[in-house]
Amino acid sequence: MPWVRANLRGQTVFARATSDGQLAVAGGKVEIRYKANDGRRYDAMASNLAIVDPTPLPDDTCGEAAKPAAAGAGTPAARGSAKTSSKGGASSKRSEVIVPEPVEGSLTVYTDGACTGNPGPAGLGVVLVEETGRKELSEYLGEGTNNIAELTAIERALDMTEGRPEPVRIHTDSKYAIGVLTKGWKAKANQSLIAGILEKLGPRRRNISIVYVPGHAGVPLNERADELARMAIKTRQTRREQV
Repeated sequence: MPWVRANLRGQTVFARATSDGQLAVAGGKVEIRYKANDGRRYDAMASNLAIVDPTPLPDDTCGEAAKPAAAGAGTPAARGSAKTSSKGGASSKRSEVIVPEPVEGSLTVYTDGACTGNPGPAGLGVVLVEETGRKELSEYLGEGTNNIAELTAIERALDMTEGRPEPVRIHTDSKYAIGVLTKGWKAKANQSLIAGILEKLGPRRRNISIVYVPGHAGVPLNERADELARMAIKTRQTRREQV
């Protein structure tokens, strides 16, 4: 089956299509890829896709790829060690996953942190969606904990959106981060880091919302942020990219 270029919540993706350039819908979803050869397959709701160019692209535009594994379904060791019990578990059924809808006129950001060993080599990933595309950050943090990586990812999101007039919605799969930053949880560790983030958040609080999204549940941009965090650990490098 061929592909077409489509818009998914402000970003251009490759979507499976019929021979006449229409979306190939199965069960209300369409197979998509963020890049031609990124090796990862995702399924997006057809209602969230809009065809940008109906010209069918050859089937080999995007090579074979497997869906991201759900939590508990034999994920790689690096991913399994990256998340702690403070994370919310993914639903066993993708249809039960509720993803916050983007707010018109707002900036959408997905953040994630990873750590091998906890503590151990740590990294973070940030995906900022804009009308003109995406900005991605994959940053190596050195030795740290998963919670430090999660919190620092949110701090980077604040830095990347500083001075922007639009409302900002930061998505994280860390209930710990949401608790200490928005619910008044008392933190026994990472107090200096949390205080610094709250200081940055303070004057922008009315314009910033931090919302929970399930981890390892097939939410495309959350999966991408996780991939960026793990990439930083693997390469021991920091990388910024405009997609």
